[in-house]
Amino acid sequence: MTAPVPLTLGYGDLHPFAKVQLQDHESVRQLLRTLLDPLQPFFSPAKARVRVPGGTGVRFDQTAAEVEGICRPLWGLAFLLAGGGSYANTNSWIEGIKAGTDPESPEYWGNPRDNDQRMVEMCPLGVAFAIAPQFWQSLSEKEKGNVEQWLGNSINTKEMPNTNWLWFRVFANLGLKLNNGKYSEERLQQDIKHLEGFYRGGGWSNDGPEGIHQMDYYSSSFAIQFLQLIYAKLAGAEDPERAKEFKDRARLLALDLVHYFDDEGRAIPFGRSLIYRFGVVSFWGALAYADVELPAPLSWGMVKGIVLRHFRWWQSQPDIWSSSGTLTIGYSYPNMYMAESYNSPGSPYWACVAFICLAVPPSHPFWTSEETPLPKSLPKVKAIKQPKHIISSLGSHYFLLSSGQACGYPMKGTHAKYGAFAYSSAFGYSVSPGHFTLGQYALASQLGFSDDCGEFWKARRLSEYSALEEREGLPVLVSIWKPFPDVKVRTILIPPTEDTPNWHLRIHRIEAGRDVMTADGSFAIANTRALDGRHLDPYDAKISEGTFPRYLNNYAARTQDGYSSGSQGAFAVSKGAVGIRALEQNSQRSATLVEADANSNVMESRTVIPTLEHTIPKGQTVSYMSAIYAKPAGSAVSKTEYLSGWDSPPEVPKWVFTEIAN
Repeated sequence: MTAPVPLTLGYGDLHPFAKVQLQDHESVRQLLRTLLDPLQPFFSPAKARVRVPGGTGVRFDQTAAEVEGICRPLWGLAFLLAGGGSYANTNSWIEGIKAGTDPESPEYWGNPRDNDQRMVEMCPLGVAFAIAPQFWQSLSEKEKGNVEQWLGNSINTKEMPNTNWLWFRVFANLGLKLNNGKYSEERLQQDIKHLEGFYRGGGWSNDGPEGIHQMDYYSSSFAIQFLQLIYAKLAGAEDPERAKEFKDRARLLALDLVHYFDDEGRAIPFGRSLIYRFGVVSFWGALAYADVELPAPLSWGMVKGIVLRHFRWWQSQPDIWSSSGTLTIGYSYPNMYMAESYNSPGSPYWACVAFICLAVPPSHPFWTSEETPLPKSLPKVKAIKQPKHIISSLGSHYFLLSSGQACGYPMKGTHAKYGAFAYSSAFGYSVSPGHFTLGQYALASQLGFSDDCGEFWKARRLSEYSALEEREGLPVLVSIWKPFPDVKVRTILIPPTEDTPNWHLRIHRIEAGRDVMTADGSFAIANTRALDGRHLDPYDAKISEGTFPRYLNNYAARTQDGYSSGSQGAFAVSKGAVGIRALEQNSQRSATLVEADANSNVMESRTVIPTLEHTIPKGQTVSYMSAIYAKPAGSAVSKTEYLSGWDSPPEVPKWVFTEIAN
């Protein structure tokens, strides 16, 4: 048998993924095949493992990492086959499942232990058995027994994290149940009952029990709501009451989640596991798969548009691939700084959950409807109670304000992934590549504090208090947090208004029990000239590009032309415009451009962050009133309009002065 020839991407080559003209069911099938094909050379001899190129380590063993490599693409393959599609290399997965679950095979996947990564990979395997008959039917009786023992039954008595992971055991058992295999009905029901305790209302489930506030894409597309809808489809006849409840929740969630996607097809990056990339869109295909009746004003043409525009945006991101054509760890480009300790080279293929739309029949309105844009009747500013988000699409900028969320366990970059003030579909968020000086902390949309003259910085991670409140009919987010035990911060986040659609406000009341330096950052933006990719020059209105004040790189002397007054502010213009100004009277803050370390931002690899800086002496209480400007580039926005609102910042509402005085 001839060995598969690896795909090789050279200088300027486009991945086949980028060449598919997306318009219908068949074109999305072809899109998936361009993801699966490059994996063929990386299957092990018995096909039980896939060693996705990368070579980086992960918190679990190498075998489990290679089990990810075969099982995660199975999401897409199973959906393809369930919808009547075909794939030439399906047998690689069938043979791999046989060998991987055979304890006598040298490529046996291994017996799961407590809290084992193998538990996660049982979910796509269980779903594949449930929806694509050829997987189960291809097994001999002995092989079925091996699968029964490894899938579900091996973990029914094991400890699992008290998170979305419990859904994975549900589907391990359900996949066996639907094929009349050996499984545990008692465990299946116990797990679902326990998972019900994660529900918080309004369609939203928490990724964990009471006491944890974590509602990211695991609450919708990566796991919980996505899997609830698959359960409703597969178990609806036997469990109609629960299936109806899950569909009702999805209808509620849809009216919130639609605000997380912009007109260009981008999702707002928020939270962990963003290496799953287009996996964030799976919820919308799951609605169709589970035959959910859409709530007004949504239509199937709109839902189809969300999915296809999102895929098209990823088609326009050429740097997400390895030279072998496989997905990399990262977001818009390979990026280990944003990665979590559980991200192996095979992990990004959880993105294949997005292809659940392929399991939807071509006759469904999802496919037969004409693709349409987002509904104009959606509110431009919406407060979402459960995740404590306020989302705005004013000024053609889709972003969210956030307060109160935090990861329930130690995680790299948790202050950036959950604790930042704002997250943007155009400007993303930034993580810290290092922990020495401000540039390495890359405090985009964060307020940082340093008590050692700027070497180490602390930003908001946990809030002692956080709430979605209202002031004069406008939603605001209020939080109280402490970067140090003797430094107390009260922050109020105020969304844009129609009068100043590209501005939002941050109000900080700071009680300093020690000397602290502060740095209040705007969004990060690409620090590259359109002409040649070099760093931005001083702003030139003739080409609508550059910075104010002058950008000083980390090797440059700290000359005065690199600073301006806080009231003048700082801005950067490249792929749109971002900036920040101090609105407090007689502001003592200065404005500058912070050169963020390379690869700190999830969207752009080279960025700069307009920032307001100050030092607060011990014992003082000060108030900051920061106005943050952001206007993304777009097909409908002229470059000459990028700074059109910069000279007209919003007025600070009168109630703010009363509130911060108390």
